[in-house]
Amino acid sequence: MEAECRVLSIQSHVVRGYVGNRAATFPLQVLGFEIDALNSVQFSNHTGYAHWKGQVLNSDELHELYEGLKLNNVNKYDYVLTVCDPVMGDKWNGEGSMYVPEDLLPVYKEKVVPVADIITPNQFEAELLSGRKIHSEEEALVVMDVLHAMGPDTVVITSSDLPSSRGSDYLIALGSQRTRNPDGSVVTERIRMEMHKVDAVFVGTGDLFAAMLLAWTHKHPNNLKVACEKTVSAMHHVLQRTIKCAKAQAAGGLKPSPAQLELRIVQSKKDIENPEIVVQATVL
Repeated sequence: MEAECRVLSIQSHVVRGYVGNRAATFPLQVLGFEIDALNSVQFSNHTGYAHWKGQVLNSDELHELYEGLKLNNVNKYDYVLTVCDPVMGDKWNGEGSMYVPEDLLPVYKEKVVPVADIITPNQFEAELLSGRKIHSEEEALVVMDVLHAMGPDTVVITSSDLPSSRGSDYLIALGSQRTRNPDGSVVTERIRMEMHKVDAVFVGTGDLFAAMLLAWTHKHPNNLKVACEKTVSAMHHVLQRTIKCAKAQAAGGLKPSPAQLELRIVQSKKDIENPEIVVQATVL
């Protein structure tokens, strides 16, 4: 009998839709993980809609929930998933913008990243954390080395502005994983992936990506290439199904609404369990 693998997922929760814990729970369960969801935020829906209602838990309220688990001695976990992946900001039209107050950046750099095993920043977040700009693949590799030195053994830059040899319709992601051998030596595997862009704004993709990368790196602990190919290919299938359904619902060539663009995660169960590999990673 396969050993149980348990995850504590500390993320936001929405009643309607798929972000945060709603985006992470089903894929992890489908892939065989036991998951305890601790909701840091409880909203009616994600903030991409025109309106939302709900509550944000403060640190004392989060701690109280964890204390309940601890008192019952059910607080033993193989992984903690928190997005903090890190969610700090992104680029629009080439300009970087932070989602969170700038005074949180030292907290991420000094408290969060050093205790993480895996981080999945976008290019802007990787630049913020490392204090270095990325203009080329070589500079991206240096930034990932800086991030490794801060603590995490696995770094995946999930999106970048770097030009793809396949044209402007493609997005480049880069990954780096350090593995320690019994003799103490360290081997670093680096990969590049080129993914076709999807002309739509989705919410929850980072949460879904982080959950599936956790699952596939667990199942393929020393093979970042395979873990990322399965993660990104599953993402591709989910997004293609989502945009196809959204356009059908919008009809008449109208732009799909946030409700119509909710990720089709349940409908993609088979693709999450056993993704057909449609995005290949290149080992650098």
